[in-house]
Amino acid sequence: MNIKYISVLLISLVSGIAFSQSKESESCDSIKELLDLSTDAMYSYEYNKAIDYSLNLIELAEEEKDYYHLYHGYNNLGITYDELYDTIRAKESYENALKYAKIVENDTLLWWAYNNLGNMFTSNKQTIDQGFAYYDKAIKAASNLEDADSRATPLMNKGWTHLYLEEYDEAYPYLKKVEKLVEDIKDPYMLSQVASLFGTYYLGKENLEESKKYYEKAIKIAEKDSLYYEAVTAYDGYAEALFKNNEFKEAYNALDKYIEYDAELYEKEKLEQMEAAQARFETKRYRENFEIAKREQKYKDEVIAKSQQNSIIMIISLIVMLFFIILLVRNNNSRKKLISQLKNKNSELFSAKEEAERLSMLKSQFFSTVSHELRTPLYGVVGLTSLLLDDKSLKKHESDLKSLKFSADYLLALINDVLQMNKMESKQVKLENVSFNLHELILSIVNTFEFTRLQNKNKVHYNIDENVPQNLIGDPVRLSQILMNLVGNAVKFTENGNIYINVELQAKVEDRAIIYFEVKDDGIGIPKSKQKLIFEEFSQLKPSNYNYQGTGLGLPIVKRLLQLFESQIHLKSKEGEGSVFCFSLSLKEDKSSTKKAGFAHEVYLDNLKEKQKILIVDDNRINQVVTRRILEKQNFECVVVGNGVEAIERVTAIDFDLILMDLNMPGINGMETTQRIRNLSKDVPIVALTAVEIEEVRNEIFAAGMNDIIVKPYDIERFYQTIKRNLNANLETSSRN
Repeated sequence: MNIKYISVLLISLVSGIAFSQSKESESCDSIKELLDLSTDAMYSYEYNKAIDYSLNLIELAEEEKDYYHLYHGYNNLGITYDELYDTIRAKESYENALKYAKIVENDTLLWWAYNNLGNMFTSNKQTIDQGFAYYDKAIKAASNLEDADSRATPLMNKGWTHLYLEEYDEAYPYLKKVEKLVEDIKDPYMLSQVASLFGTYYLGKENLEESKKYYEKAIKIAEKDSLYYEAVTAYDGYAEALFKNNEFKEAYNALDKYIEYDAELYEKEKLEQMEAAQARFETKRYRENFEIAKREQKYKDEVIAKSQQNSIIMIISLIVMLFFIILLVRNNNSRKKLISQLKNKNSELFSAKEEAERLSMLKSQFFSTVSHELRTPLYGVVGLTSLLLDDKSLKKHESDLKSLKFSADYLLALINDVLQMNKMESKQVKLENVSFNLHELILSIVNTFEFTRLQNKNKVHYNIDENVPQNLIGDPVRLSQILMNLVGNAVKFTENGNIYINVELQAKVEDRAIIYFEVKDDGIGIPKSKQKLIFEEFSQLKPSNYNYQGTGLGLPIVKRLLQLFESQIHLKSKEGEGSVFCFSLSLKEDKSSTKKAGFAHEVYLDNLKEKQKILIVDDNRINQVVTRRILEKQNFECVVVGNGVEAIERVTAIDFDLILMDLNMPGINGMETTQRIRNLSKDVPIVALTAVEIEEVRNEIFAAGMNDIIVKPYDIERFYQTIKRNLNANLETSSRN
């Protein structure tokens, strides 16, 4: 029995109790008594009595022209015939009930009548449209009622039918309306059903997390109130959602619960079906005997023949019933066998999943180690090169030094690309929501490509629509990665040409801005046949007249990052005429502050002491030299130590304004050193200076008591900004104290 019929029968039962208490006070007691007897017999599987009482009720109500009870007589008769699978008589009875509901002009009776007919017609796929038409009329009639149950039931039945037909988008509006109607209802039966229907909807839409959430809600309600049918339905869908989401162990547990409740429901339904089957048989025999009794005086011989025939029918019915029970047992055994096979398959899948996770963890550990080991020497190369470029006495070597720095930056970019792709494949990349200045972000990107632009003799033009908000909330780091990959591609594949960066406001919806980004060049262009290929990992465009280097990960990274923003990249290109890459993002406008938002904003030292003492804790000699020289250029006083023990000793003896802490050191590492220093000094800013991937250790860094993070190798300007920001914050704290 499906959810539609269960809901209607439950409401009909409640209505049967209410009939004798509410309407038609002038009707005689015998009519009310017949209605109660008819309803009680119907729900006790005494269908023969239910039919007799209903017919007597109809006869008496017709004599008194009591249309209200005429409706209930035909309605009970329709439900009884429905249970006896006599669809022709059930349809005829429901239509008569509808006729009298219209005469009475009672919205409650009207929606019941329309809903019953809707259930009948939607049970046959060939008459689905007629069923939907009746549901719509039931919804309209119930909309005038204050009773939330009455308004919710036809909506839920129509939504359920759409789900049964896998028409998920059509089902959703009805489910939302039902959810709103029943949110204040304490009926666990209705609440569990609604939650299960939402679970089915989201499962069909492949939104597995939402599907799981609703199934879990349905299960909780069903188990609390011992609703076996609802528990079986919810666990069945929940197991499928878990399986699709590759949560095989949880799916296995859900299947166990499904089997447990299904077994209990099976025993319960088996008893009810046997009672119902016996009642149907007795009803049929009773009706036949009743017809025979009426003609007994005329057809005595036929009565004897009919009695023999009835005996044969009873025997055949018992045989059929026995066969049905045997079939159920066989089906149950077959189902147990299939479930056992499924358990074995799940066990194999779980083992394979664990092995895949182990290999994935090993790969992540390998990439993390490679990242640290490559970035540490690169820090020395990039840092020393930047210092040498600032040395005016080495002006004649400026070109060579710039080439050296470009090569180091290029190598760092390759490392970052490979690591970024690995993180995205492992689903470790998540968007942040911080305030940033879009104008500064674009300018920073343009400045980053100055050396490459000059090398290829290109011109970079950028235009930002004046209507675009300056301060936005989003993930500036990921947006910067997207734009830098696109601009880098344009600069690399264009010689003696132009690169255009265009930012426009497409629309504004409340506090969100839809912003259009475009990177255009007049370079070599991309053939039509290669335009899909370039978005695949490690694929590169290789024209015969050019020799370009790279991992081929830039555009695939762009594509995946935009998917995190729920956007996509678009390409327009023609070979020899350049390319246009464009996309749109929905970003929230930041109206909380009038100061410049921080992607590259500066922090000034107007209120700082003239000489600041900074402790550098790093076990790498080259890194010590680079960090110290960079800081001394800004007139900082530096003390350098090579391990955590020395750092603690110096902090005990000297008051430092800031500490730069390496994480990986012999003896005690940077985390433990920071924790010990915090026992000595609560206020001194401690900034992590590390070459590891910060996503892996960010939480540990802040939990240890550090204030900020600088990833090696770093941009010197941004390095200064981080140092100054933390010094300034320390001064503000000191002044308040």
